[in-house]
Amino acid sequence: MARSLSSLLHRSLCGGPFSPARSATLRPTQRVRSAGAALAVALAFGVLGGCAGNPAVHADARYDFGPPPQVATSGPMPAVKVLDVTAPATLASDKLVYRLSYADAQQTASYANSHWTMEPSALLTQRLRDVLSQRGTVLTGSDGVRAPVLRVELIEFEQVFDSQTQSHGAVAARVTLTQSGKVVAQRSFTAQAPASSADAAGGARALATAGDDLVAQISAWLSSQALVAGQ
Repeated sequence: MARSLSSLLHRSLCGGPFSPARSATLRPTQRVRSAGAALAVALAFGVLGGCAGNPAVHADARYDFGPPPQVATSGPMPAVKVLDVTAPATLASDKLVYRLSYADAQQTASYANSHWTMEPSALLTQRLRDVLSQRGTVLTGSDGVRAPVLRVELIEFEQVFDSQTQSHGAVAARVTLTQSGKVVAQRSFTAQAPASSADAAGGARALATAGDDLVAQISAWLSSQALVAGQ
């Protein structure tokens, strides 16, 4: 029991998702184990100390989306202004967020020793501009050139655990295309990708894959909408 609890606490505090044990509701046969509560507290402090004392565990892993994918272009697009992707306060940090949907789908947490190199919205902005620049001129909001404006609002960006061993990266965004202050088109996009492992590394890879899928969807949608906006 002690070994199992220590393992769960170590995963939670040192970089892995923790499956919350619902210890508040005990069966009568389990109450004889109440003395284990004191052990649990001791183990918790021990694990915290272990995180600080073990250089391999303490090292903070930093993830990005990796090299940009090779995009099969379907023809050039007119110039477009791609504004910085916005995100809610819950995603306005470099935390690698996960959700244990099988235990409590209303709560999120983040890995203690695994982070993004920058906020997810910034990573998505960078990737979107890189991909679209392969098909035409990409401008920023500060450029004084008349062109369609693309706004992307990041809604979801997290690793979702469907069970203790199975998870996927989930990304969602709302995209709005405007011209001269008028809305030309708007659409919501979602993307998911399975994680190869039930940890931060697997989650980061899955989210990068899902992020690239989302960008590809936006690019395909924009290829027709941008021509309309430019008329």
